[in-house]
Amino acid sequence: MRETPAPTDPGRLQAIVEALVFAAEEPLMIDDLVDLFPGCDRETLVGALEAVSRGCEAEERGVAVHKVAGGYRMTTKADLGEWVRALFRSRNRRRLSSQALETLAIVAYRQPITTPEIQTLRGIDPSAVLEALLDKKLVRIVGRKKVVGKPFLYGTTPEFLAHFGLNSLQDLPDAQDLSALLGPAAAAARAPAAGTGARLSSPERGPFEEEDDDGSNGEDTSEDEDDESERGDDGDDS
Repeated sequence: MRETPAPTDPGRLQAIVEALVFAAEEPLMIDDLVDLFPGCDRETLVGALEAVSRGCEAEERGVAVHKVAGGYRMTTKADLGEWVRALFRSRNRRRLSSQALETLAIVAYRQPITTPEIQTLRGIDPSAVLEALLDKKLVRIVGRKKVVGKPFLYGTTPEFLAHFGLNSLQDLPDAQDLSALLGPAAAAARAPAAGTGARLSSPERGPFEEEDDDGSNGEDTSEDEDDESERGDDGDDS
């Protein structure tokens, strides 16, 4: 990141920080600002971010600043969702299929987990779905399980947190609430992996519940139609 002199005027610094939060494709980290303004102390930059967040709380502002995945992201306010959804309904937005959402939920709650373990829970070979999730950077390989065949272990990514507007895995809703969103397959995700901690109550819209733009219950048949196709391998190294 290019180093630039930090403005001495607090108002100017706040304006720059607001523009950076707006322009950043990923949640803006404090470390990003420290790298950008090496002559400015960390406390001043944190103060500027908090001032931007407070400034967006005014009723006449249409956006808000939230802490997501350890950084800061600018989003539209929840009460304006009706108009935002109307805009996106007019666009053919690519979505995660129900199969991908179910697999992603299992990975999120049971990570680290292997392909054969996911297949046991879902009853279907998830290899193609996992490949799609890897391509979208929503899951990653975190190691290999020390069993025969040493299958890959999968976990979620910072992009997963950002995609669903979560700050950490602690913000996942209670696993039992997923049954209402994903059906019986979600029951497999109820026993969280060690280290994920306590779950919080489900928000108004859960992280695995996506807005249905076209009446297809969240399935994108154009992208994941053949996600469940049989594969020639046994999934141990997928």
